[in-house]
Amino acid sequence: MFTSTEIADDLLNAESFGEEEYPLMEDFYTIQGEGAHTGKAAYFIRTAGCDVNCWWCDVKESWDEDAHPRVAVEEIVRRARESGAPMAVITGGEPLLHDLDPLTYRLREAGLSVHIETSGSSPLSGYLDWITLSPKRFKEPVEEIFPYVDELKVVVLRQKDIEWAEKNADKCPDDTTLLLQPEWDTPSSMELIVDYVKKNPKWGISLQTHKFLGVR
Repeated sequence: MFTSTEIADDLLNAESFGEEEYPLMEDFYTIQGEGAHTGKAAYFIRTAGCDVNCWWCDVKESWDEDAHPRVAVEEIVRRARESGAPMAVITGGEPLLHDLDPLTYRLREAGLSVHIETSGSSPLSGYLDWITLSPKRFKEPVEEIFPYVDELKVVVLRQKDIEWAEKNADKCPDDTTLLLQPEWDTPSSMELIVDYVKKNPKWGISLQTHKFLGVR
């Protein structure tokens, strides 16, 4: 688990953590559809705002922070807790544009395991049990995130994306889970990934199973 500051120091400010607000595009209880935790029940918290803006992004409506309401930490955590989900997944947009200490502290206090899915374009913050780094060539991750990466998940459209994946894998801990994920609207990427994983079995394949299941 990574903590952006010493826990003892943050405990002094914990009373104010519930008062913080985040621009929230959506939050909902579903099944994690991608990566190492595929198939597990999860409460998704999608913050608004993004500084990467991938052209193939399927949640472009999350990019504009000002287009979405600001919601208090206490309200977000209440909904997550009442859902009965064992874990919360903070995603975006780009969630690390925001200081995640208040939200993640309260989520863990409520008994949820806290995961994040990030491009790593901004400094790491929060009390996190699982960090999924999905780096984008449009804006490279900050170097400080790499020692904490539990899962590296790279979206692949063409060969240069695999080269990008290897570049980032070299910076991750030896026990990081390495996954290549085909871009949904680029079928040719699947054959490329399958061939590569067969030759380089340190990598696995992540599929967007929630799209096959027809869930959010």
